[in-house]
Amino acid sequence: MRIRNNALLIIIVILFFSCDKKRVFDEYKSVGRAWHKDSIVSFNLPELDSTKRYNLFVTLRDNNDYPFNNIFLIVALEMPNGFTKVDTLEYQMANPDGSLMGDGFSDLKENKLFYKEKVRFRGKYKVNVKQAVRENGKVPGIIKLDGITEVGFRIENLD
Repeated sequence: MRIRNNALLIIIVILFFSCDKKRVFDEYKSVGRAWHKDSIVSFNLPELDSTKRYNLFVTLRDNNDYPFNNIFLIVALEMPNGFTKVDTLEYQMANPDGSLMGDGFSDLKENKLFYKEKVRFRGKYKVNVKQAVRENGKVPGIIKLDGITEVGFRIENLD
């Protein structure tokens, strides 16, 4: 019976992932129980078709320990020519009633946050993501950002 259950689980997982036709790259990295302000999460992107354009997303997994309505991220896209494009981004993380936004059935939510659209890649790129959350009226950033458990990066085909 256990083998039958494992086989069924494998089939469900394969079907789930095979339906995601837009996905080109999708990787998560754990940040533990809290995301330290000095922790940079890096992703080495695969070489992609330079004739195509792609949409890029930062993905986060968070839980009810996340204490804020929004999140600030610093995302750096390192290009093969040595140039780095740095963006400071803000995303809404909670509904007006305080409940977390995102997909998920329990207190664990997954957020797919739009980063860039119609990007063309020429060579190997690297992405670095860092949290930059601050409390209202305070200059120093939050040292340990509770509630964020994993940080990811996703690339999708346009069609």
